[in-house]
Amino acid sequence: MIRVPIVASVTFLARSREFAARPATEPPGRGPARPGTITVMTVTASAPSTTHQIRVLLYSDDVTTRDAVRLAVGRRPASDVEVVGWLECATHAAAVAAADSGGYDVFVLDGEATPMGGMGLCRQLKNEIHQCPPILVLTGRPQDGWLATWSQADLVVPHPLDPVAVAGAVAALARSARRAG
Repeated sequence: MIRVPIVASVTFLARSREFAARPATEPPGRGPARPGTITVMTVTASAPSTTHQIRVLLYSDDVTTRDAVRLAVGRRPASDVEVVGWLECATHAAAVAAADSGGYDVFVLDGEATPMGGMGLCRQLKNEIHQCPPILVLTGRPQDGWLATWSQADLVVPHPLDPVAVAGAVAALARSARRAG
């Protein structure tokens, strides 16, 4: 059985080295912690030596979903990953043609697109493209994870889109593409 990790949320994301020891009751910049919360403290030893530049193919028939993804990922989804180009496709045919042309490091596919959903397109691309780039599928709800497993997606983020989860997933896929390629 193949399991697809579902990226639901990230509690704390550290991007600098200016963290000092703080009591667990006061997370940095957030005031007193609520009972039952987990405080994660990270000390970064050194900044990444290189920045990995990626191009992203984004497929969704809904312009608001495409805008939300681009806004969530931004120019730098992580300190070591930079998005240098986006190609937005609103139709299945345009997405397949762009994927066949190559040159993209990560695909982001909307599982709720119509008439051809991102999960079906993901399965098609994984089966037809030799060394297909990693694919992030946006599902309608967390319970659709089993469908994403069928589609052979590398990562899944459910709606409503959490910007931190989307950016983290794109960064993780960019790193995995760099290691594989």
